[in-house]
Amino acid sequence: MKLKHKMFVASVLTLMGALVARPQGKYPLETRNAALRYWMAFAEMQDPSVDKMTQDLLEKTASGVAAWDESRLGPILDANRPAIQAMQRATKLPDCDWGLEYDRGPRASIAYAPRSRVLARLNVLEGMREMANGNSQAAVDTWLAGIRFSEHLANGGSLVFALIAKSALLPNLHVLTIEARRGHLSDSQKKQISVRLKEMRDDGFNWGIAWELEELGGEQLLAELGAAKNPGTAYEMLMGERMPSGASAPGAEDVRKYREYMKAVSAVLNLPPDTAKMRLSVFEMRKRTLPEVVQSIIPHAQKENDARAEIFAARKELLEALSAD
Repeated sequence: MKLKHKMFVASVLTLMGALVARPQGKYPLETRNAALRYWMAFAEMQDPSVDKMTQDLLEKTASGVAAWDESRLGPILDANRPAIQAMQRATKLPDCDWGLEYDRGPRASIAYAPRSRVLARLNVLEGMREMANGNSQAAVDTWLAGIRFSEHLANGGSLVFALIAKSALLPNLHVLTIEARRGHLSDSQKKQISVRLKEMRDDGFNWGIAWELEELGGEQLLAELGAAKNPGTAYEMLMGERMPSGASAPGAEDVRKYREYMKAVSAVLNLPPDTAKMRLSVFEMRKRTLPEVVQSIIPHAQKENDARAEIFAARKELLEALSAD
């Protein structure tokens, strides 16, 4: 028995030695898809209950109207630090695929939209906190991460995503402009920001592609209305409002005209905003010749172009502030 026991112990020791000596396994390759990390960041977000005054202060501070208030806003950022840091890490990844279900048309989920707005604002505030504490480089890096986050928000999405991305982008551009004018940025930081701005589109995102995705969703909606036994009921379910009085279900010719119009507008939205504005006034008259049901599902192109113009102006203003003596 003793001999068997010794042999057993020897075998165990030999096996343990082999396991220790064996090279450790490698981790699986990490994702290149930033959207997966953003979802993790959303999951980390805390929603502390704040009073109306604090909520107003959050809004005013993020827009640059109010100065940073550590005692009132610091605890909110502390509670959301894991979420903010996860988001910032995600902005360094090369791809962003939100996994949108395009084939669901107007039913496609945009569940991440509300949380993305909140997280974008928290990140802007984190940059303000860093600047208030004298960490200008950390502040710049934070706001540049916010710019990248906005680009990722617009990626692969229709107009609603571009508009959400715009609301995430503008505060970063505005606060960088303020700090540049105050002389709080070093020459190397100004260069860093300038390089990043020149990498992005003048109007922030590809609004033409966003409009094309809007077209596909609308085309699917028209197809469903055309095939429905009760177009009025189907319209109300899809649009959340009653079908225009006297309107009829769209036919094949209506869909063709819709597709033609939408493609033409998409091309215009790749022109400079001022040029596009003049062209779109003509397109608005053309839109009125389409059937009423078709008109009702077409977004207001001039409003989308106005959003482009806001980004265009804010980006230009920041570049001018960076180059000023």
